[in-house]
Amino acid sequence: MNPARLAAAALAATAALVLLPAAAQAEPWPADYAALGDSYSSGTGAGDYFDEECLRSDLAYPRLLANGVGADLRFAACSGATAADLLAEQLGALDAGTDLVTVTIGGNDIGWTEAVAACLTPLMDCTGKIEASETLMRGELPGLLDGVYGAIADRAPRAEVLVLGYPRLFNARTTCGALHQPSVAEQARMNEAADVLADVLGAAAADHGFTYVDVRESFADHAVCDDVPYLHGLRYPAAESFHPNALGHANGYYPAVARAL
Repeated sequence: MNPARLAAAALAATAALVLLPAAAQAEPWPADYAALGDSYSSGTGAGDYFDEECLRSDLAYPRLLANGVGADLRFAACSGATAADLLAEQLGALDAGTDLVTVTIGGNDIGWTEAVAACLTPLMDCTGKIEASETLMRGELPGLLDGVYGAIADRAPRAEVLVLGYPRLFNARTTCGALHQPSVAEQARMNEAADVLADVLGAAAADHGFTYVDVRESFADHAVCDDVPYLHGLRYPAAESFHPNALGHANGYYPAVARAL
């Protein structure tokens, strides 16, 4: 990561708290904070990993938030986690004393990776893969989320729970990269699917009395192929592809979470 970009990310992270309304600053901050979920919470793509297996990053929004408010962080989010993985491996981070929980989950349960891969393949029509992903979003994902959110509420009954969404990946205006894939039309179609996912996540969060944090506007004009992207495009290592970079966590996710608090 370019040092200038790291400095900008750190400055933005500090500014996010400085700009909070005075009333919010007067409220007591959570002392016991648990970050659950998948790669979008672990910080895959942000670099500066302290856990190579789960690709947990010190530049991810959970670490920025914990440092900013002086919270004790239990960082359980792990790259590649599904809803079943969260239930099996991450609930130990919660207890009756947990004040705040943030979670991103669902992206690995809907065949989205396969849809993106299809849209990156020249001369391949990826519409069917996107539609298959949307079918899973509407049909199977609500039940999976219900199980996860119910378990979180049971393990951390007094915690404030913030369900974070996923950004739209593309600007649907330009192509970039060696192969100029996906096309503008494919980008627009994938963004439509991202909006379906946001609706499903928001509805499930509301059903459990949780707060849904929509980050789509936070990443607007900073998508893949934009001048200052908050998201990686196709890159090596492949696990970082189409994930928020350090700026995406500092200037996208972190301010959105801070505003929600």
